[in-house]
Amino acid sequence: MEMICTVCPTGCSLSVTLENGIPSQVTGNLCKRGHAYAVAECTNPVRTLTTTVRLCHGDRPLLPVRTTKPVPRSQMREMVRILNGMAVSVPVLAGTVLMTDILGSGADVVATRDVSGL
Repeated sequence: MEMICTVCPTGCSLSVTLENGIPSQVTGNLCKRGHAYAVAECTNPVRTLTTTVRLCHGDRPLLPVRTTKPVPRSQMREMVRILNGMAVSVPVLAGTVLMTDILGSGADVVATRDVSGL
């Protein structure tokens, strides 16, 4: 499996050998962080979820939100489905926790913009 490491600006081209779905060898990394990244990406990939939720009575229709920490990529589709059903009332301050521990991931969903009422 080939991938580009995103841990630092170097962007090493990594080659990962898998045995039964488990990384057995990582090459191409210039630092130890690249090896750890490749193993994590193959075994349990995570991402910070960024999306929007509906905004009620605001000066715009949508409010940008994100998770406070990376969440399992396998849960992201369900998280987006949950957040698509959410509507937030104004005013909202950036950093306000809108949902705690989404899907038991340990990550909260927070607003990333201040929005006042009309």
